[in-house]
Amino acid sequence: MTIPLDINDLMRLFNGLFQETENTLLVAGGDEPVYLPADDQHAQHRLIFAHGFYESALHEISHWCIAGPERRKQVDFGYWYEPDGRSAQQQRAFEQVEVKPQAVEWILSEACGRRFYVSTDNLNGDPAAVEAGLARFRQAVWVQACHYLEHGLPPRAEVLKKALLDYYQRQSLFGVHLFAPERI
Repeated sequence: MTIPLDINDLMRLFNGLFQETENTLLVAGGDEPVYLPADDQHAQHRLIFAHGFYESALHEISHWCIAGPERRKQVDFGYWYEPDGRSAQQQRAFEQVEVKPQAVEWILSEACGRRFYVSTDNLNGDPAAVEAGLARFRQAVWVQACHYLEHGLPPRAEVLKKALLDYYQRQSLFGVHLFAPERI
């Protein structure tokens, strides 16, 4: 039996695991995803994903799973973000920051039975530069995912991966065979 993916289930799982232990809530938002640390108006950190999209939630969760304590004190973990339309140099910098979160996202996606697609998030950039870098970026995400599978995920990602595997009953389906380079 396949359990359908429902964003409310993901929010319930995440918040059940991390609301008390990490003082963090996963929240559905509007146009742009953002991480907001606790402040005078909000006692808890908020990981806000875009439009209620499952893949947006998994992506933002992946950044959160990697961010250390100091980064989790900063809006969007203190990362710069250059919007769509990046130059080749800006795109390479973007990809360097995105390799680890997208590798985590791939693993979490497979844990819940969702197909993962690598994203360079630069639809309006120089098409030749985007295409040239895509193969390199896919390879880097694959290598990082294999590293995590062999050596372990960051602790919060591991906790969530296990919860997703249990909830979606995918323990027997999950394995390294899902992480072939041609699958991203």
